[in-house]
Amino acid sequence: MKRLGVIGGLGPLATAYFFELVVRMTQAVSDQEHVEMIILNYPSVPDRTSYIVGNTKESPLPAMIAMGQQLAKLGAEHIAIPCITAHYFHKELAGAIQVPIIHIVEETAKHLSYYGIRKAGIMATDGTVNAGLFQRELLKWGIEGILPDKEHQSYVMDLIYQDVKAGRPVEMDKFDRVSRYLKEGGAECIILGCTELSLIKREGYLGAGYLDAMEVLARKSVLLSEACLKGEYQCLITKQERKQAREIGGNAG
Repeated sequence: MKRLGVIGGLGPLATAYFFELVVRMTQAVSDQEHVEMIILNYPSVPDRTSYIVGNTKESPLPAMIAMGQQLAKLGAEHIAIPCITAHYFHKELAGAIQVPIIHIVEETAKHLSYYGIRKAGIMATDGTVNAGLFQRELLKWGIEGILPDKEHQSYVMDLIYQDVKAGRPVEMDKFDRVSRYLKEGGAECIILGCTELSLIKREGYLGAGYLDAMEVLARKSVLLSEACLKGEYQCLITKQERKQAREIGGNAG
């Protein structure tokens, strides 16, 4: 089995959930059949979105490169980054780290294309949206990306930064408003394009028609590690009925 390295802490709760996903997705009857992981949890890495949109000049790239190089020295054979906005720097990271880095955005677009999606809504940080990460990759696979307008994008940022990252209860009304806007715009499936949004999916609130990009990353990590993937994780687009929402808050973040 191949060893997985994780550039983590971007943010910490998302990293913890990524680890959980990899374990859950692995078909194993003993500890020894699970994926070996080296996780570096460095929440001190400067905020990716703040740098991309020009609110700070402190680049997160040097810290991420140092983490990746450390993982390579520790024996990681491929690397996952459970932070989608960090993939803005994927080209620079890949050039500086001598270990393959899974591209979460590319893998998400591939998954949607395989299951016949042609219009996908995007819920992501301002940094990811402004950089066009999903929009460009989706177009390569013949998929139209549908974005929130300014008002609804502000709701997405509130969900990520004011709720999940801050360890507060998620305002599901805002999530629902964004979902309705994207679906009315023609979205057949909505991408949870920020790993903090994955925590909402974890609680089973969403119903049908969502794809959690972090689940895509975890699935690919299991496969590249040559572990056995559970059958229920072949298609990751949600089909289940929505559960009644309850609070995610507390000190988890």
